Amino acid sequence: MLKFQNVVLFFLLLTVAAPILLYTDSYTSVKTPFSKREFLEDVTALTFNSNENRLNLLHREESPVDVRRGVVGVVYSKQDSDSSIKARDHQVSARVLYEAQSQTDNTIKQVTDAASEMDKPKVMHASDGNAHNRERMHVQLTQKTSGKVDEQETKGSGAEKESGNVRMPDAQVRHLKDQLIRAKVYLSLPAAKANAHFVRELRLRIKEVQRLVVDVAKDSDLPKNAIEKLKAMEQTLAKGKEIQDDCSTVVKKLRAMLHSAEEQLRVHKKQAMFLTQLTAKTIPKGLHCLPLRLTTDYYALNSSEQQFPNQEKLEDNQLYHYALFSDNVLATSVVVNSTIANAKHPSKHVFHIVTDRLNYAAMRMWFLDNPPGKATIQVQNVEEFTWLNSSYSPVLKQLSSRSMIDYYFRAHHANSDTNLKFRNPKYLSILNHLRFYLPEIFPKLSKVLFLDDDIVVQKDLSGLWSVDLKGNVNGAVETCGESFHRFDRYLNFSNPLISKNFDPRACGWAYGMNVFDLHEWKRQNITEVYHRWQNLNQDRDLWKLGTLPPGLITFWKRTYPLDRKWHVLGLGYNPSVNQRDIERAAVVHYNGNLKPWLEIGIPKYRGLWSKHVDYQHVYLRECNINP
Repeated sequence: MLKFQNVVLFFLLLTVAAPILLYTDSYTSVKTPFSKREFLEDVTALTFNSNENRLNLLHREESPVDVRRGVVGVVYSKQDSDSSIKARDHQVSARVLYEAQSQTDNTIKQVTDAASEMDKPKVMHASDGNAHNRERMHVQLTQKTSGKVDEQETKGSGAEKESGNVRMPDAQVRHLKDQLIRAKVYLSLPAAKANAHFVRELRLRIKEVQRLVVDVAKDSDLPKNAIEKLKAMEQTLAKGKEIQDDCSTVVKKLRAMLHSAEEQLRVHKKQAMFLTQLTAKTIPKGLHCLPLRLTTDYYALNSSEQQFPNQEKLEDNQLYHYALFSDNVLATSVVVNSTIANAKHPSKHVFHIVTDRLNYAAMRMWFLDNPPGKATIQVQNVEEFTWLNSSYSPVLKQLSSRSMIDYYFRAHHANSDTNLKFRNPKYLSILNHLRFYLPEIFPKLSKVLFLDDDIVVQKDLSGLWSVDLKGNVNGAVETCGESFHRFDRYLNFSNPLISKNFDPRACGWAYGMNVFDLHEWKRQNITEVYHRWQNLNQDRDLWKLGTLPPGLITFWKRTYPLDRKWHVLGLGYNPSVNQRDIERAAVVHYNGNLKPWLEIGIPKYRGLWSKHVDYQHVYLRECNINP
């Protein structure tokens, strides 16, 4: 009997002790086999969707996680033991930390789904109290270890570079500017405006970031505290996201900001174009001073001192004759100097310069004081061409008419054009149209090389006189490499007179360096062709402005294409002209508004022009003309 009682007691003891031992064993089996520090490092190393970037833990102000939201997507069953719940807590911790940093709900969803895949949770949600306690505990851990994780990020940046994932040099600058845009959006939303504390904080952050990014183009220019300011702004923006969680309102505001920015850009472009046109029309103070000083000194000379040597060469067809029509003394001197500097036989070159009455004395004085070596100079006054009057020249009659002046200069006139380039005073200057009267100006010459005053010569040009124009009048470089240099960009093909006589896709050519056969000009009566078309364009319906459109018409099927190396254009408007083309060119042309003698000139091209100017010359120093 006693033996039977011992057996019963043994089984009773076994039924009591076994659950205790089993519970103790299961508890010890789920204890973390690594330290707290190792756990935190493991959390930062969590990856999702094969993204190897570590989670970025930022310093938090007060409570960066809204505890009312609870832990998203974690459920437990009644059958789960306490040990399995504690094992899940590690996964919950990582997700809480990631949610505090994440800025997109999509990323949070991916993390939640990843945890759900591993854990296969069941029906019942954890209590709000337990979730709240777990969040508070891990937020504290985040605050304590954020400095350590930041340290790891810094060390990891070198590893990123080694693996080929190199950061952009302006990545942080772009991030800061993006933050400013988001901050301005939140600042204008009604929900955010109602929170006075948030508005004050956000305005402070905006000022801090604006001070950081002003005049900064790359990350290396940012101050040392840029990262701290970036993190502080990110925390404030996270608060804004909690206050204003209506995406449609934010989208509407961003669209409004985009529309406003586009409108401001349009206004600024219009203002920039106006200022560029204004600058191009304005004579710099130094260039205004120069002719005044030269004119004063010219009239102090006696008549014999006012004459140029070698005047017997002016009509010698065995020499190389150039025609320049300009009122810009300095620009004309660069054309002459650069041509002579590259000429094989300077004594064979003759320059025929025609200017207006205001600059006639100054132009003569400059070349009397600065003779171009052995070359010959002639300076004429357009006012002395008595044959050039309104009864002979239709363009002269049109230029002096009241309607033409109103068209170019009265902005609010009914017939004036709103495009500023159509109202440039150079189009009212007869100097601009003298190129159509070369046989009348030089009646005894057989061939002339016409040059604009905004070119620089880089090679000897004497070879152009031996080019066979094959019966054509004009030798020029074609410019149809781009679509906007074809006829339809210059002429009005909606007019039947134009559409019946010309091809809209015909290749245009350039003024600025042109060889003209004056014998063929006279034989084909080119001046009369020009006059006829000018009379047809009295109402400006065939073309609007300039000398190139009537030139394309007048020399239609009478132009011989020269090799492109003779003449390269675009240095007055295009900063991307091919450098090899510039180096190979015989003549480079600063066509456009960005002339090299103006402050708005393209700096990289100015040296080609300025090397032919002696800035130590007494006249230039007295007029404060500097490179």
